[in-house]
Amino acid sequence: MVSDNEAKLPTQVNASPTKNFFVEMLTRDIDLEDSILDLLDNCVDGIQRIIKDSPSSDKPYQNFWAKITFSSEGFKIEDNCGGIPPEAQHYAFRMGRPTDIINGNTYTIGTYGIGMKRAIFKMGCSSEIISKTENDSFKVTINPEWLTSDSWELPIERIQSSLSENGTAIEVTHLRDGIITQFASPQSPLFNSLVGKISHHYSYIINKGFTIYVNGAKIPLISLNLLWDGVEKISNQNAAIAPYLYEAQKDEVQIKLAVGFYRSIASEDEVNDETEGIRRSSDTAGWTIICNDRVVLYCDKTRLTGWGEATVPSYHPQFIAISGVIHFRSKDARSLPITTTKRGIDASSDIYLYVKNFMREGLKIFTSYTNKWKRNIPEEKEIVSKAKIADPNVIFEAIPEEVWKPVKKRTSDNRSFSTERKFTPILPVPEAQNSGNKRNNISFSRPSKEIEIVAEYLFEDLERDPSEVGNECFERFLKEAKQ
Repeated sequence: MVSDNEAKLPTQVNASPTKNFFVEMLTRDIDLEDSILDLLDNCVDGIQRIIKDSPSSDKPYQNFWAKITFSSEGFKIEDNCGGIPPEAQHYAFRMGRPTDIINGNTYTIGTYGIGMKRAIFKMGCSSEIISKTENDSFKVTINPEWLTSDSWELPIERIQSSLSENGTAIEVTHLRDGIITQFASPQSPLFNSLVGKISHHYSYIINKGFTIYVNGAKIPLISLNLLWDGVEKISNQNAAIAPYLYEAQKDEVQIKLAVGFYRSIASEDEVNDETEGIRRSSDTAGWTIICNDRVVLYCDKTRLTGWGEATVPSYHPQFIAISGVIHFRSKDARSLPITTTKRGIDASSDIYLYVKNFMREGLKIFTSYTNKWKRNIPEEKEIVSKAKIADPNVIFEAIPEEVWKPVKKRTSDNRSFSTERKFTPILPVPEAQNSGNKRNNISFSRPSKEIEIVAEYLFEDLERDPSEVGNECFERFLKEAKQ
C-alpha cells in the first residue's frame, strides 16, 4: 500500500545548473590573457568568412584590423572583420554550440562556442556587443541582473550602428575586482605580457597583413623565415642550405612542415653566453605550430616537439640556429591537434603523433650538421651568408617536383593519406679540420634490406643514402672511442 507521502513524490527533479555557478566554472580555468585572445580569434573567424571564396594571396588579411583598449573603467575590442552574420545570431550568444551547428565553412579553431561569453564573464558583469554587417546592425546587452535571474534570454535590438566599418565592438564594464587591478595602468605588467603573447600567437596572421593595436600601440611583426640557397642548387642535387620539408593531406587536414636554419650556427662564445643566461639569441629557435593560421605553440624546445626523444638530442644553446614551423589546416576544428584552451598542442592526438616522426627526422638532420660544423664556425658562417631568407610557404612553392620524394609506409602503419611527400636537403659537409691529416675511404657493401633497417634505427627514415648511413655509424663509434 502506497502512503500519502510516497504518492506526493515528484517524478522528475531539476538538475539544470544555476547560471551563476555555470559562469563561475566557465571562467575559472582560463587566464585573462587567453580570454582576450579568444576575442581576437573571433575577429579572425570573421575575416575567414569574408575571404573564404576569394582567390588566395600572400596578404589575405590586408586592411583588416582589431583594436583592444583597457583601463580600470572597462575593456573594449573593436574590429572591421565583417560582424556577426544574421545566420549566426541565434547561436553566437548561447553557452555552447548547438549540436545542429557543424563546423565546416571556415578555418576556425573554436569548437565549443564559449570563447566570447567566457571572455566577457571573466572580465566583468556588464557588456554591450554591437555588430554591423552589410545588411544588418544590432546590439545585445548583458547586465548584472541577468547573471542572477532564471532567464537565459538576452535582449537583441536593431540599431543604426555607430561603427565606421562592418565589424563588431564588445565593451565590458562593471569589472571584477582582480581585473580592475590588472587593467589599472596602460603600461601595467599586463600590457607588456599581452603584447608579447599577441605578437607570438598572431605572428603568422600579422605577417599576412592583419593589424592589431593594444591601447594604441601596434603589435610588432615577428617573422618566421628560413634560409635557403635557392632553386638552382637544389634542382641540380648540389649541397645547399635548405630546409627539410614535409607535406601531406589526411582526410580534411592539410599539413605542411618545414625545419631548417634561420641564421648561422652558434659560436662557442654564444653558446657559453646562452648557457649562463647573459644573452637571449635563441628566442626564435624551436618549433612553432600553427592551426588554421593561429599559432598555438611558439618556439617550443621540449620533448613535446621531439627534442630529447628517440635519437634526437635535447635542446641546447648549440642549436639556436634551428627553427621549425608546422601548419595544420582544416575546416573541421575538431580534427586539429589542439587543446581546449586553443593555446597548446594535444600531445596524444593521432595525427600529431604521426607528424612528430617527421619533426624528429628533420631535427636530426640539422643537429647533425651543427655537430659537424661546430669546429669550423668561420667557414660555416661564410656558407650561410650566401643563403637567402624566405617564408617557408615560398620555399614550398619553389621546390621542383622532381626533388620531392614519396614517403615510404612502415609496415605497421595503416593510415591513409591522399597526398604525402617530403624533401630532404643535401647540406654542405666540412672539409677535413686539419688539411694535413691523411684521408682514406672506407667502403663495404651490405644488403639493401639491412641498410634500411639501420637507416630506420638511426634516422627513422628508410630512404637515407647508404653513404650517409655508413658515415653516421662511423661517427657514432668514433665518438664512443674517443670517450
